[in-house]
Amino acid sequence: MSLRVIQFLAVVLTALALVPTGAHLFELPNKIDLPRDAYLTVQGVYAGWAWFGIVDLAALIMNVVLAVRLRRQRRAFSFAVTAALCFVVFFAIFFTWTFPANQATANWTTLPDNWSELRQEWEYSHAVNAAVMFIALVSVTLSVISAKQD
Repeated sequence: MSLRVIQFLAVVLTALALVPTGAHLFELPNKIDLPRDAYLTVQGVYAGWAWFGIVDLAALIMNVVLAVRLRRQRRAFSFAVTAALCFVVFFAIFFTWTFPANQATANWTTLPDNWSELRQEWEYSHAVNAAVMFIALVSVTLSVISAKQD
């Protein structure tokens, strides 16, 4: 696969990974204080979003491939590694806070007694991940800009 194709896929997949986390960040102020029933109703719009994890995994892989390909170009390599590491951080946050909240609520189809605490973890983990994904997008873009072509 050519460097240009790898760069293109890394940028596009990283940008796509930013979309849902960015959406979660910008909806947070309108959702965080919703009452129990309203919050459960609103969360229903995310049914099926788990499939988007394929994009996140593909973006991680393409950023790693890009880093490996740029290993001899120190500056471009550093940016590509930063982007790849952002996805590692993203998944760590997801599996530490977001996924357990999804599991405890059966993907937000039921609300246990500690639903408010779970809501905080779910909403703020997505907000932090929006920042992480933005850093990943900036990093992969800087990698592309600074890379010398084969």
